Amino acid sequence: MAALESLLQRLIGSASGSTYTLSRWVFLRVLGVIFLIAFVSLWVQVKGLIGSQGILPARELLTAAQAQLGGERYRLFPTVFWLGSSDTVLQIACAFGTTCALLLIADVAPGTMLVVLWLLYLSFTIVGRDFLSFQWDVLLLETAVLALFLVPWRLLPARSETAVPALGVLLLWWLLFRLTFASGLVKLTWGDPTWHDLTALDYHFWSQPLPTWTAWYMNQLPEWCKRAAVLATYALEIGFPLLIFGTRTMRLVGCAGTVFMQLMIFTTGNYNFFNLLTIALAGLLLDDRVWGRVLPDAVVRWVAGPSPLPVEARGLGVVGTILAIAMFALASVRFVQTLAPGAPGFNGPFTWLDPFRSINGYGLFRVMTTTRREILVEGSDDGTTWRTYEFRYKPGDPARRPGFIEPHQPRLDWQMWFAALSPYEVTFWFPEFLGRLLQGSPSVLGLLQSNPFPDHPPKYVRALLYDYRFATPVERRATGNWWTRSLVGTYSPVLSLQPGER
Repeated sequence: MAALESLLQRLIGSASGSTYTLSRWVFLRVLGVIFLIAFVSLWVQVKGLIGSQGILPARELLTAAQAQLGGERYRLFPTVFWLGSSDTVLQIACAFGTTCALLLIADVAPGTMLVVLWLLYLSFTIVGRDFLSFQWDVLLLETAVLALFLVPWRLLPARSETAVPALGVLLLWWLLFRLTFASGLVKLTWGDPTWHDLTALDYHFWSQPLPTWTAWYMNQLPEWCKRAAVLATYALEIGFPLLIFGTRTMRLVGCAGTVFMQLMIFTTGNYNFFNLLTIALAGLLLDDRVWGRVLPDAVVRWVAGPSPLPVEARGLGVVGTILAIAMFALASVRFVQTLAPGAPGFNGPFTWLDPFRSINGYGLFRVMTTTRREILVEGSDDGTTWRTYEFRYKPGDPARRPGFIEPHQPRLDWQMWFAALSPYEVTFWFPEFLGRLLQGSPSVLGLLQSNPFPDHPPKYVRALLYDYRFATPVERRATGNWWTRSLVGTYSPVLSLQPGER
């Protein structure tokens, strides 16, 4: 234990006087804000995505799991929605999650709120299937679990009366390292030629899921500038994370590099709460000397008192320390598996742990998409005249300017990008979406910008596939369009309901 204490003190800098009382307080407040964003964003979409008349009803998944899995269903699908999954229950769960997030922000029962928030969000990721299967969804779950090793366990807001556990800090640093370092390294190890020849950013700005208008301008940069930006990406995602476990000065530089990278992503693409969550993790690299200069004096006095408590190597107790070490070891195994795809795996524990989505591998943009296909959905009353359903956020009308929508994530619009990368036959949720349009489901139509059939559902629907690219400056000046597009072909067959299906 003495050796462990000495190692922890060297790693987090407590031997040189670094304390993290203010850092913990800021991190937990920001984590509460992120949960608030996540639940409010989901709340306005939940009926259309997984409600009773939604695209992938939660009730249908749970009914099928009950019939096929028996008692195993509770282990494989750990969700509170076994108790009920009606539209009302789903909305109440979003409201409850929103409330718990506000209480976490207010520092009320922070440990209990984190447990409830994790359980509720896990429950939604289980029944949400494709619509809640993104890396930032599992990153939020893992962050919440690891934050349990850091959070002060008390009921009401109070001055810090417990030291910050060193292992709690280290676990969250390790998560930040795995997230950022893996995202950089997989760009080299997965064999994508655009990352190897430094041309990835020739495609990224217009091929990413939901570009912003600033991405159009970034796409106009000269080729040498975009090549240099790819090299900078490698430095920021592979080199700077190595500084996390160095001296205090190195950690501050590592934090600055990580924050800069996230701000660049934030300003050119819509990635909901992902950038904020990564920045929150990076903020834990800043000790109280930094936060003491940034926060108002009243906050510093309330949180830290006259002197912040030092980091405590034994702050978790024996059981907590054992659990923290186990989490560190399992996360390390998953990290190695991510970096070396195809290597022999140590999968025994993960068979039981994977359903909880809280020990994950990461690696964003390991393969760059070099084309942009967009699906346009149309309806018709007679099979001859077709009218287009416009989505709220994804590219459609070439003249519509790409917008900023973060931190909200329109999950249907996001999945439409993934659907365009795969054939209709293997995109299992897409026929369900078309079926809801034929039924005129108000919940699903509420996810769209416009309904071209306001008085009655169409008799037929179809989906066409288009190739999209950012317009050149010359094309934009001539037409006013942000995009150019050309028809590739049909994506889906023409569908209609059988008699009695409406």
